[in-house]
This record gives sequence, structure tokens and C-alpha cells, in this order.
Amino acid sequence: MPSWSKRLPALPGGRRSKWVFLVTWLILVVALGPLAGKLGDVEDSGPNAFLPSGAESARVNTELEKFRADELTAAVAVYSRGGGLSAADTAKAEADRERFAAIAAEGEQLAPAERSDDGAALLITIPLADGDDLKDDIAKVRNIADANAPPGLDTAVGGPAGSVIDSVEVFDSLDTTLMLITGAVVAALLLITYRSPILWLFPLLAVAFGAVLTQATTYLLAQHAGLPVDPQSAGILMVLVFGVGTDYALLLIARYREELHQHQDRHRAMGIALRRCGPAILASAGTIAIGLACLAFADINSSRSLGLVGAVGVGCAFIAMVTVLPALLVIAGRWVFWPFIPRFGTAPHTGRTPWARIGAAVARRPRRSWLMSLGITGVLAVSGLGITMGLDQSEMFQDKPESVVAQERVSAHYPSGASDPADLVTRAAGDTVQRVNDALAEVPGVARVGAVHDTVRTEGSELATFSVVLKAAPDSAAAKDTIDALRDAVHAVEGADALVGGTTAQRLDTQRAAGRDLTTVIPIVLLVVLGVLCWLLRSLVAPLLLLATVVVSYLAALGTSHLLFTYVLDFAAMDWSTPLMGFVFLVALGIDYNVFLMTRVREETVRLGHTRGILAGLTSTGGVITSAGIVLAATFAVFAVLPLVTLAQLGVLVGVGVLLDTFLVRTVLVPALALDIGPTVWWPGALSRGAEHAPPVEPTAAAPSSTTPLTG
Repeated sequence: MPSWSKRLPALPGGRRSKWVFLVTWLILVVALGPLAGKLGDVEDSGPNAFLPSGAESARVNTELEKFRADELTAAVAVYSRGGGLSAADTAKAEADRERFAAIAAEGEQLAPAERSDDGAALLITIPLADGDDLKDDIAKVRNIADANAPPGLDTAVGGPAGSVIDSVEVFDSLDTTLMLITGAVVAALLLITYRSPILWLFPLLAVAFGAVLTQATTYLLAQHAGLPVDPQSAGILMVLVFGVGTDYALLLIARYREELHQHQDRHRAMGIALRRCGPAILASAGTIAIGLACLAFADINSSRSLGLVGAVGVGCAFIAMVTVLPALLVIAGRWVFWPFIPRFGTAPHTGRTPWARIGAAVARRPRRSWLMSLGITGVLAVSGLGITMGLDQSEMFQDKPESVVAQERVSAHYPSGASDPADLVTRAAGDTVQRVNDALAEVPGVARVGAVHDTVRTEGSELATFSVVLKAAPDSAAAKDTIDALRDAVHAVEGADALVGGTTAQRLDTQRAAGRDLTTVIPIVLLVVLGVLCWLLRSLVAPLLLLATVVVSYLAALGTSHLLFTYVLDFAAMDWSTPLMGFVFLVALGIDYNVFLMTRVREETVRLGHTRGILAGLTSTGGVITSAGIVLAATFAVFAVLPLVTLAQLGVLVGVGVLLDTFLVRTVLVPALALDIGPTVWWPGALSRGAEHAPPVEPTAAAPSSTTPLTG
């Protein structure tokens, strides 16, 4: 009786079991479809979803929740005219203020319009209920402000409420936009890859099955196991599933087609294909999932969400690709490859492929090849030394939303922090509030301290909250310095237990947490991935080599992306979250292709010896890995068309890194280093001893050039 390791891979493509797998998946999709559609219901878009856990600004948000059942948020309407406001302008603003009162939260009064010192602007603050109707309320406020404005009067509505709604609208369209564009891109690339009017449908269908399983699983884990999900991670999730799912489909189909030339029974061909490439796909999925899961150690909530949700997506994509895809392909038969149908007993491919020629060139001068590759990546990496970090609110969107325009106009006529003051929460016993106010008055950079908004009794003591208007713009470096000074001042007030929050404080806390996360998460990711590679390759030298090349690839991608951001895309800076997110994705996905390459190289080395094994592995995987790299890079490049700069930067960084890894690192650098080092690369495994003296063998199903999708 064959062992389970041989029997299990044969099940998805078995004569009877293939129908069991297909029917099971159809039942799952029908049953889980409604749950998949509920993923948006468990997304956390609250004030702390994108903040570091335990940060002072997050604690302020938590304390503010105690002040009223219906939280408030402010919209700010700005009326401005170059050269000064006219009487008609003032009358328009006063009339609008009366209409705004009907939209304000119940029981809230509107303060009089605030005229700027230069007489060129009026500012009206509208307290709104922070609930399900906020989007409609902002739309009403903007419609009122826009209506019947005198010629030449500029109006804009922003403030915290306007910023939230502008950001939400980006994420509301994110899932649909990403799904449509990603699906179209993947379909087009599969058509080009296979040059078949039929075959490209099967990977997409299998990915669709995997997407339903992913969304339903994510929903259930969020609902019942506390899995953190936010709009950003939910959007990226589908791109990740499409990307890695298609990669695994390319690898499996290439190996299946290879076996169809050697076996008349397609069921047997699929079983052998799964047994031979299944471990590589499993190792790849495991590496990516574990790498992403390491983001659980990050301090920023959105980073943890992206890592854990991404790990779920990779796992579901793997399950779909090794179960339902084999069943679909075997049920359909050989004709799905038309017009390039693999016939039993025929040679899979004749002629010399580009990857065979590259391998031969690298083998002639391996040291020169890897030195040249390191030189190229080194030059690109050096380009990243001048990266400017940190995007302010006006730079977060590729097209300025109205809230950003409003903030710019406030900054031009008022203390820049007037539209988005800092929040302060303190104990209110005795003269505590007055002592806190006295401490704030001594802080440079404070424009004014507002009166107490509200008090609430909680846990046996009374809390008070009020606002502090800063002189600098809320997202500027000067404002962040003022936040530090505010915290130092109020923390020194004995018995106050005062906390400083607000938008500026949130950005400052996130910036610092991003730096801590880099130094915490990166070593963990590297150690975990190294452990997986050592287990897979039964070696220590090869995993260290592969990990080093992926880090080099990342640094080169970071430098290249900096050049693109600065000179092509005209981004003002790089977001604080981009380097860490890009590193985790690129290490996980970059190792993905090296796993595909080196597992095949190891297989061929056992048969052919070290040098011939490397060349055979490079040649046999060249087409499929190149195709997979192009597909994955294209799916992440979809982010570049989105209005949110942070996602666009992540997409560009990952896309560039995958292309560098596909065409330079995996094709030249890794093979050249392995050839130059020799069999020692497999140390301390058995292949490091006498690998060059493997006995000659006849060609088998692993013909080097047979897995090249791009050549049919």
C-alpha cells in the first residue's frame, strides 16, 4: 500500500475523488457565499483601527467614548475670498450657519462664525453626530455651503468629519475597484501566457473559489475569534489571493502539462504533478503565511490586521489551488490546452529556451555574473539613502479631496491648527483643570486653550475634556513638536493623569510606532523564513544565501521606488508604513520564487549533479516563474491607480521588487552564487558531499524546457 504522502496528492485528480472535490467546493461556495458578502460588517473603521495599540492618542479616543453615548465630530465650513470678504459673503455664511443648525447633533449649539484677522475668511464649526448618518450629514453641509455662493467666494468643508468621510469614500470603492481591475489584469496576462482561449478560465475560476472561502473564513474569524479587519487589509486581501493563487496555478499547470507528455492517463499525470510540485507550493504558502503572520508582533493595529488577514488569504488560496483546480483540469481533459495540446509520447518542447541560454551564460562566468548583479542592485539600493519619510494630510491623496482644500484655506487665514485642535482629557478634581490650563499656557506653539467641553464621572472620579488649538498645521513637524511639549507639560501636573490626543498626536504616535515595528518585526520575519527554508532544503548555506538575496532585492526595490516616487509619480514623501509592509511582502513573496527554483534545483541535483542540476532547474522553472512574477507584479501594480497614496506606494514597491527578483535575482544572482560556491551550498545536507558525481541518467519527465508557459 502506498504511503499517505503518495496517496493524498492523487486524490484531487482521482477518477472518482475529483467529483467529490468539485461537488464539495460547489456546496461550500453556495453555503459560504452569504457569509463572504458580510465581510464589510466586521471591518473596524473606528478611530483606533489604524493607531498603535496602547498609544496615548488611542487612550484619549477610548476615554472620549465615555463622555456621551452619541459621539461628536466636527465639520468645518470655510468661506474665503482673496482681498477680503464682502457684505454678501458674510450674509451667505450667516444664512448657512442657520441652516447648519438643523443638521448639527441634537442638543448642540453652533458657535458664531469666526472671522480671520485678515478679514478674508470666515470659519463655521458644525458639531455632528459621529454615527451612520455622518456621510449624509457631510453631504448636506457641503451642498448648503456650495449653494448660491456669491461670485468669487470660495467655499470648502473639511475638519475631522470631512477628512473621515473623504477617507471612507476611498475605501468604499476600494474592494470593487481592486476586484475588477485585478481580475481584468490577471485574465489578460493568463491569455498572453497560455495563448489558449480556454485554459486561462480555470485558474480564475479556482481563484474565485478561493476568494469566497477567504472572505467567509475572515468574516467568521473576525466575528468569533477577534481577528482584526480594517478596510485597508480587506482590500489588499483580494489582491493577495489573486496574486498568489494565480502563481500556484501557473506552477501546477506547468508541471501537469509536463507530465501529460509522459503519461497517457491524465489522472496519473495530475497525481504525479501534485506530488512533485506540491511540496514547493506548500512551502511557498507556508513561508508567505508565516511571514505575514509575523506582523502580529507589530504595534500598529492596521499592520497586525494586514498580516493576520493576509495569512488567512494565502492559506485559503493554497487550499483552492491544490484541490479544486486539479479536479477541474482533470475533469475537463487535455483539450483545455488547445491549441497547444500536450500529446502523450511527444516531446514537450524542442529548441533552446531563453532560460537555457541564460543558464549557459551564467555557468561560463558565475562569479562575474553575481558580481554584476550585486553591482546593479547596489546602485539601485544607494538611491534609497535620500528617502523623505512621512506624508501629511494634504499628501495622502493623489487627487485632493475637499477636506484637504479646506485645511489649506484654514492654514492660510487662521492659526493652522484651528480646524483640527488637539484633544486633552484630564481628571477634574479640585483645581486640577486650572493647573492643567496654567501648564498649557506656558507651552510655545499653543494658539489658545478652549473651555471645558464636557465632564463625566467614571470609575469613581470626574474627567474633563477640552481642546487645544496649535499655531502650526495639524500634520506639520512643528505641530508634532508642540504635542510632545504639551504632553511633557500636562504629565508633570500631579494628580491630573492628563492625556493628549487628536489628529496630530495620532500621526506622531504612528510615526514612532512604525520605527519600533521595523526593528521588531524584521528580525522575526527573517528568522522564521530562515527556519522554513532550512527545513525545506535540508541545508543551512542555501537558505542563508536565498535570504540574503531577497534582502538585497528589497533594498534595490526601495531605492528604485524612491526614484519613481520622486521623479515620475511626484509623491512628496514615503509613508511611514510603506518600508515595513513592503519588506514583509517582498521577503515572503521573493522567497516564494526562490523556493520554486531551489526545490526543483535540488530535485535535479539528485539526478544530474550540482552544476547540471542548477542549470536544469533554472531552465525548467524559468518560464513559469517569470510568468508568475509578471502576474504578481501586475496585480500589486493595480494599487498605483488608487487615490490613496499609501496603497499606491505599497503597490509600486512590491511590484518593482517582484520584477527585480524575477528577472535579476532569481535568474542570475542565485544561480551564479550557487554555481560559484559549488556543492557546499547544500551543506550540511548529503548533497554537499559528492553532488557532482551523480550517476548519469536518461531524460525523464523532468525535461528542462518543458515547463515554459510563455512558449506554449
